[in-house]
Amino acid sequence: MTQKFTLAMPSKGAIYQPTRDFLKECGLKVRKPNERQYVGTMPTIPSMGVLFQRVVDVVYKVADGTAQLGITGYDVVYEHPHEDIVIIYDKLGYGGCKLVIAVPEAWVDVTNIIDLAEVALDFRENKGRNIRIATKYEHSTREFLHRHGIHHFTLVKAEGAIEAAPTLGYADLIVDLTATGTTLRENHLKEINGGTIVEAEACLIGNRKAIEANPELLDAVRVMTEYIDASLNGREFFRVTVDIQGETANDVARKIASNDITKGLLGPTVAPIYSTNGVHSGSEWFTVTLIVGQKNLLKAVEHVREMGGRHVIASPVRYIFLEQAPTFVELLNKLEL
Repeated sequence: MTQKFTLAMPSKGAIYQPTRDFLKECGLKVRKPNERQYVGTMPTIPSMGVLFQRVVDVVYKVADGTAQLGITGYDVVYEHPHEDIVIIYDKLGYGGCKLVIAVPEAWVDVTNIIDLAEVALDFRENKGRNIRIATKYEHSTREFLHRHGIHHFTLVKAEGAIEAAPTLGYADLIVDLTATGTTLRENHLKEINGGTIVEAEACLIGNRKAIEANPELLDAVRVMTEYIDASLNGREFFRVTVDIQGETANDVARKIASNDITKGLLGPTVAPIYSTNGVHSGSEWFTVTLIVGQKNLLKAVEHVREMGGRHVIASPVRYIFLEQAPTFVELLNKLEL
């Protein structure tokens, strides 16, 4: 089948492989026949082709309609706002980082954004120049500083190792992405309170006009959100099965449901165990199946053990499909449909 639509995604960098891994886990595996080529396919959605681009070019391609969908970092979308871009998922659960202001550790009196405003004014009044800020995120930085009453600054466009700019002397401080803060500390820089411009993860964006105008594309987006929502929902839960003895199925169900942790989504499923010759065992054993939250898994196991449960099996839940994909419903509300 000819691919009518295009999903743009990173061709390299920190979120390239995590994006492919994420889509595969969601059941949306991307096939790239030749690693040297910049195109691929998505067999789950035959109408969807894949185009590998730089993270910033993903935004450009979606904005101009060359690609109808795109996965990139939210920080890039934030830096390059466009009226034709609609954010379908602002957080896909990976690629977490934040865009921050970082000043030299030697600036011991600068601990927050108010201190920085005073330093900017001091530079202007006593040194006769603006503070210089090295960054790739000029729009985000300028908008943030103006919003906080800081107007005396000069942005220095920088690529590569921005953290070295203050040491090399061509900037006084930086604005850059950080995930753990390690690189900042290694370069004798520190974050300041109130200096986080935006927190970001990988996100899914779309071309608003293209989605509104094409029902087939809208349906492809619906399928994609169904898989992603169901996969993200499933990651939070485990399916637990256990053999428990009791008077009746209702008796077992009541005991299981007496604990909030083991109530399940709608309640436990209880089924009688039959012997191999097809005759119900006189000991009244039942197999119970329930869905429990990942963080409560051990507590759930301990509860069914206390009830005399045996052979407890816990397995990850791959998908939980709801009545509708909540993200798709939210998207419809954003669009003029």
